[in-house]
Amino acid sequence: MRPHWGARLAKTLSVLVLSAGGIGHTVLTSLDTGIDRVDPFKDMKNRPEGGHGMNVLVVGTDGRDKITDAQRRAYRLGGAPCHCTDTVMLVHISDQRDRATIVSLPRDSYAALPEHTDRTTGKHHTAHAVKLNAVYAEGGPTLTVRTVEQMTGVKIDHYLEVDFTSFMKTVDAVGGVKICTTHRMKDSYTGLDLPAGTHRLDGGRALQYVRSRHIDAAADLGRMQRQQRFLAALIQSTASRGILLNPVKLREVASTLLDSVRADEGFGAGELLALGQAMRGFSAASSEFTTVPTGKTDYVVKGIGSTVKWDTARAARLFRALRDDKPLTSRPSKSKAGTLVDVSPQQIRVQVYNGTRTDGLGKRVDLALRATGFHTTRTPLTSNRRELKRTLVEYDPRWDRSAKSLAAALPGCALKEVKGQGGTFKVTAGSEYKGVNPVRAADPRQGEFGAVTGDEVVCP
Repeated sequence: MRPHWGARLAKTLSVLVLSAGGIGHTVLTSLDTGIDRVDPFKDMKNRPEGGHGMNVLVVGTDGRDKITDAQRRAYRLGGAPCHCTDTVMLVHISDQRDRATIVSLPRDSYAALPEHTDRTTGKHHTAHAVKLNAVYAEGGPTLTVRTVEQMTGVKIDHYLEVDFTSFMKTVDAVGGVKICTTHRMKDSYTGLDLPAGTHRLDGGRALQYVRSRHIDAAADLGRMQRQQRFLAALIQSTASRGILLNPVKLREVASTLLDSVRADEGFGAGELLALGQAMRGFSAASSEFTTVPTGKTDYVVKGIGSTVKWDTARAARLFRALRDDKPLTSRPSKSKAGTLVDVSPQQIRVQVYNGTRTDGLGKRVDLALRATGFHTTRTPLTSNRRELKRTLVEYDPRWDRSAKSLAAALPGCALKEVKGQGGTFKVTAGSEYKGVNPVRAADPRQGEFGAVTGDEVVCP
């Protein structure tokens, strides 16, 4: 049986907070009774050991049962839902309640499902592979939690399921969220159309913003970064308006959120309000965001198609940091040296080749690229070309923005599109190689895990 002493303590603290704010136990109980409950931990065995802090699996589903016809038309929410997870995030709250780490798990991640029984058909399945966003449709919250725990080695303490309706209501409850864009964002699929500048998004437009995948070639990676940027802005909005300091306002926001979500039995109004009070000094700077390090972004699986394969070693280090309750970002003074580029070098994986007869050139280029932040393989290879003069960068056109970042670091290089090459860039060093220029991202996602604190990505 799962221990409930923590839940009882949290609820007791919440009652005291609510009483101080003039809100009674009856109100707290009424909030709890409105929550749609689910037991994602039922009959689970061989789970990872618990670490420090609290881990919440937050899934955004494409549920649209409560969407009005007007909202369907305005925000392009028509069509039948796939009953899958549109977004999957692992949220770690530090033991001291002074830091939140949000890790995005790509929806197309390659996932090896454990043996299970299909929740819809009742059919028993042996272990097999799927994309992560399809797990929910096959086994609901329980299989989703099992699969994420198996993939990450992180024990999930709570489960929170948010659909389109609950998302929009929560954004509206905090008074909207301010977003800044440096260029026009337009997506014909979701109807998003934001000119460059600063905007305060209500729930409907916020939903368009976080769902858009067809704004640029960054596709789902770009969408995850916009979701992270939005969450940072939501945290800033909540903190700047004193919601965490005001028991009445906190109760209002909690009521709105919990009225239209699904959560495990141990996560309710008491826990949410107690958590909010414990994080009274929380701000955008207290949050950090990253995406699971990926190794191959076009890992083709028969019967499934192209999937995203995680970088096993780097992902293991990331999840170990979560279990050990360690921050992913540091706060040293950030260097202003280097050319500004769109995509951080830490996000770009590079395989270096030596295209000359000069011994050791490949190693020198690999070390120089790694020194400025690029994620090189550390194992330069010898190219079939041995008389190359101009350094050549070969890249998949789907990663054209990353190619520009790499080209800025290699002055005088030539760029060549290679369809189907995938997310790893090929740099073949030529005899005219003159060194690597330092580059840094305008939107800084520095460090091994490409993590960024919330205050670095919100509006100035």
